[in-house]
Amino acid sequence: RIGLTFLGTEYGPGTLEIQGPEHLVVNLRRLDCVTLVENVLGITRIVKEVPRDLLDLDPDSVAAAYARTLTSIRYRGGVIQGYPSRLHYFSEWVSDNERKGFVRSVSPDLGGVWDHTPVRFMSEHREAYPQLGDPIILKAIRELERRLDEEPRYYIPQEDVRDRSPSIRNGDVIAATSSVEGLDVAHTGIAVWVDGSLRLLHAPLIGDSVQVSEESLATRIMRIGGQDGIMVARPAEPSW
Repeated sequence: RIGLTFLGTEYGPGTLEIQGPEHLVVNLRRLDCVTLVENVLGITRIVKEVPRDLLDLDPDSVAAAYARTLTSIRYRGGVIQGYPSRLHYFSEWVSDNERKGFVRSVSPDLGGVWDHTPVRFMSEHREAYPQLGDPIILKAIRELERRLDEEPRYYIPQEDVRDRSPSIRNGDVIAATSSVEGLDVAHTGIAVWVDGSLRLLHAPLIGDSVQVSEESLATRIMRIGGQDGIMVARPAEPSW
């Protein structure tokens, strides 16, 4: 329900790529596919964790709590330590947020298979990432990529998505896996059931704003080149 309040919000690429030292960016006016997921997950946690009267009476405290939550979601271990500490590869975003208790990867439970292909996209396309002009940052990203090769990545192949769809719930985080060499995930969004059809709430480049897909998730994955399956992460209930 929180995700649907962002329908029509402007799509904006690169909102996290700011000048100067890495710091938390909070932008609810322009979203890309990942920041949509992060903000929806973060707001949901705040709504569930912060007492209702505090939401109305102390907005500054709520804003500070939200900044802490978003930092925890966006950065490895919840700590900002420069550009390499941001969770750039979404497969690591899932595994790191699982360790922090924000989500649970359910791809293995849904019959997911292991993706053994190496992750190299950032270091092999460093012209697309201005920060990688710094040799120290580039070295850190290369070391990260080697570590990610050792972590199992489970995904549901595109031909199996339709059969697995009934087990996907409203609000599950969906990551469309990439067939592009070296890249783990091509797109992200949130699962939404509409009249018995599993759709994707997402911020697509084509369309210019947050929307719910007109076609089913399974049809969309089969149709779009460069995407060959999905990862599914289920938001976890806060532990009080």
